[in-house]
Amino acid sequence: MQIPIDFIKKYDKPGPRYTSYPPATDFHTGFTNDDYRKSIIESNKKKPESISIYIHIPFCPQQCHFCGCNTIIGKGNSFIHTYINALINEIDTVAQLIDKNRLVTQVHWGGGTPNSIDYKHIERIMKHLRTTFKFAENSEIAIECSPAYLSFDDIDKLTEYGFNRVSLGVQDTREDVLNIVNRRIPKNDLKKTVDYFRINGFKGINIDLIYGLPLQTEESFKSTVKQAIEMNPDRLVTFSYAHVPWVKGYQKLLETAGLPEPEEKMKMLVNSYDILTSNGYVSIGMDHFAKPEDDIAIALKTNKLHRNFQGYCTTETTGQVYGFGASSISQVWGAYIQNTKDIYKYVKQASNEGFAVERGYSLSQDEQIRRAVINEIMCNNKLNFNEIALNFDISPLDVQKTVDYKVEKLSEFEADELIQISENEIQVSDRGRLVVRNIAMAFDPTLDTSGQKFSKTV
Repeated sequence: MQIPIDFIKKYDKPGPRYTSYPPATDFHTGFTNDDYRKSIIESNKKKPESISIYIHIPFCPQQCHFCGCNTIIGKGNSFIHTYINALINEIDTVAQLIDKNRLVTQVHWGGGTPNSIDYKHIERIMKHLRTTFKFAENSEIAIECSPAYLSFDDIDKLTEYGFNRVSLGVQDTREDVLNIVNRRIPKNDLKKTVDYFRINGFKGINIDLIYGLPLQTEESFKSTVKQAIEMNPDRLVTFSYAHVPWVKGYQKLLETAGLPEPEEKMKMLVNSYDILTSNGYVSIGMDHFAKPEDDIAIALKTNKLHRNFQGYCTTETTGQVYGFGASSISQVWGAYIQNTKDIYKYVKQASNEGFAVERGYSLSQDEQIRRAVINEIMCNNKLNFNEIALNFDISPLDVQKTVDYKVEKLSEFEADELIQISENEIQVSDRGRLVVRNIAMAFDPTLDTSGQKFSKTV
């Protein structure tokens, strides 16, 4: 795929990732524990009925300088134990308000580095979840792991605890790149690690890569992608490094090391797309790739792809999300709820009150409609106004009014062959997927990109 430099400069603008709509930058502190309590009760009457659970483990042995996550470095086992006690108390408090007939279809562990803590804590939480909730037979149990802290014995334990999916934070296969961003190198050979997960019956193995880091070049990242393909993962993600030093001050260290220019960064993205699709992987959304037989590739074909703060998933397995732990975000039908990012405050509040809400957002119907529209663009690379209207029992014209749809707002995208427009449908092209965030922004009438809120889209 040939991408001109002018194209890169034209679309390299700040914009939301649209993991949620409205974006997390719109969450406000007026949303309280009581609001969350009411939202949980209300969620029992809403679709989807199934439950997704997110567990946030914020602990990391050392700080990666590219990281944008909520982490805390170098805490001892005593404090981790206290944190786990608080998290379990939060689970119990929320579970009391959830209809016990609802089934858990997803559990996702993120961080931080979940696999860096003592595995007795992982076992304890998983056992507690299974005694507290009903699990669907085909539930997905996933964990993010750093290869630096992962042994074959650890994989055996994860299997024993019921995990069947893993996301390996490889980021780059070059040791010099990992060293300059202060990330530890893998404990074992990556191919052997992936193979051992496969032997243990894991049905979903994902490799995460990041492009746009110091020392990376167009050619070196090509090599990294090819090495990742040789590991034979079910899914592979090429994340664009989000440079937000005004949020994460330590990212300024990467400026000193030297970041690739936007033009070279875009070439890394385009090359990754070409290499992965020519090796049989299907492009999913804006940065994910999957084997054709993988669930999310099938969901893309059948227009049943979904996306939440944990990544792409299917509408069949996703549920309303209940997040536990510091900074975790819950996504129920009518609201978003985020816990306090301050780990000490979280421990105190979750231990004493069972809740630790810092901010949130209640959605109006107009916002729910816009969310549905943006999700379709971001997930299924298309938008059918008739389908959205049917889901909300309104007219297609009402949907268009809600998102302030005007054909002229999309004229540049159409001229650059990023989209095709028909009477009631918009289709995103292969090239359009590279800048799908920009396309989604055209359907967000309240978007304000002034100030330092968002990373750039390229």
